[in-house]
Amino acid sequence: MDPEEIGRAAIKRAIKALRRRHLLEEGAHSAAILALSKPFAAQGLEWKEKAESLELELQQCYKAQSRLSEQLVVEVAESRTMKSIVQEKETSMTNLQNDMTQTREENSQLKADLDEKTKTVALLISENQSLKAQLEEGLLKLKDTEAENKKLIDRMMLEKMKDAEKLNEVNALYEDLMQRFKVSSIEQLARLQVDGVVRRSEAGYENFVATTVPSVCKHTIHAHEGGCGSILFEHNSDKLYSGGQDRTVKIWDTKTGTQSGTLRGCLGLVLDLAVTHDNRSVIAASSSNNLYVWDVSTGRIRHTLTGHADKVCAVDASKVSTRHVVSSAYDHTIKIWDLQKGYCINTIISPSNCNSLAYSLDGLTICSGHIDGNLRLWESNTGKLISEVAAHSQAISSISISRCGNIVLTSGRDNVHNLFDMRSLEVCGTFRSNGSRLASNWSRSCISADENYVASGSVDGSVYIWSRIKADTLSVLEGHSSPVLTCAWSGLGKTLASADKNGNLCIWA
Repeated sequence: MDPEEIGRAAIKRAIKALRRRHLLEEGAHSAAILALSKPFAAQGLEWKEKAESLELELQQCYKAQSRLSEQLVVEVAESRTMKSIVQEKETSMTNLQNDMTQTREENSQLKADLDEKTKTVALLISENQSLKAQLEEGLLKLKDTEAENKKLIDRMMLEKMKDAEKLNEVNALYEDLMQRFKVSSIEQLARLQVDGVVRRSEAGYENFVATTVPSVCKHTIHAHEGGCGSILFEHNSDKLYSGGQDRTVKIWDTKTGTQSGTLRGCLGLVLDLAVTHDNRSVIAASSSNNLYVWDVSTGRIRHTLTGHADKVCAVDASKVSTRHVVSSAYDHTIKIWDLQKGYCINTIISPSNCNSLAYSLDGLTICSGHIDGNLRLWESNTGKLISEVAAHSQAISSISISRCGNIVLTSGRDNVHNLFDMRSLEVCGTFRSNGSRLASNWSRSCISADENYVASGSVDGSVYIWSRIKADTLSVLEGHSSPVLTCAWSGLGKTLASADKNGNLCIWA
């Protein structure tokens, strides 16, 4: 028999013997084991609970481990992404470093250029200072030249005034001579042929009376609320039109002092008036930037002329055509209108705002007075500037053309009234008085129909009248209680009207 098998058999026998012994001992000690097993059973339950608790914790740990694994996977992916971003950033950084190197080189070049430019600027500054010194020297010379020029102009104006005074003396002598020969038929014939006197062929001749200086206020009328800035006589008539701040134009019979009509529809203050030479239409310049044209017979508005961009301060109608009207506004424009068509046919751009204007007797020339004190003459057909003259040291407020058309009267805020020869623009008369002061930029003066007298309103409420023939003759009419804004003389030669800031009209005779 093999020794290994013998050993296995011996071991089996020994094991059986141990089992039998164990069974015997277990039976002998079963009571003791039972007694001892009770504590172990209770402890086993406790261990079982702990084991269950530990198993639950183990499950939770597995779950946490699963979450951590997922998070780890995400973080690994993010890490890879970040790694690629870092690589891109490193690439960008390398590019930026290269760019920075190139920029440094360019900066160095620019710095060199800047140093060169700085030197150039310093040179230019020194040259500029030199030129500035030369400019200051030139300005001083210019100032001296302007002062000398002003003195020369003053001297020239003084000489012109002396010439005008001499001319007035000559006119006075002429008037005296004419008075001496009034009774002769030759003198009567001469009067019918000389410009400035109404001819027999003219309408209204039979009613014309040589102008005399009025002395009495025949009628005092409260015409408008808020002031009356414009009055105008109808051609060869004693009918008077007045425009005021109440946006109306009123018609007056100066013989009786009664109102004969009212023209309504103007949307702004009435600043100036004009009448067509056939007396059928009245035109008003308004602060509403428009002109309004009324048919006198019906009292209705025929046209509202729009086109100016600011208040319209002056208007006049042609003396030879019922179609053409000229206006000026504070938008530096002078516009010519066709009343048949109802729109503007020409626009003149003026270098200075125009306060007053008038058509010449032949309708071919427009005279305008401006804020810069200049009198300008324009071709009415083309709008071309014909000539201009410095008429006043301050703004011109009024322009009035004589009945013959050869003399234009200008009044300025320097409180001087000048008569100019239309053909030569030479001063042929100058009138002023210590008490006479114009009330506004639109104060209107007038010249009588026979051209012998000039009338102007004043701030003190008086109307001053100068004689053109006898320059030293001055009449003062008192009747207004507020500054007189405008005066108008009837074309028939006798009636004088004036209006003031309170809207009152005075009819003088």
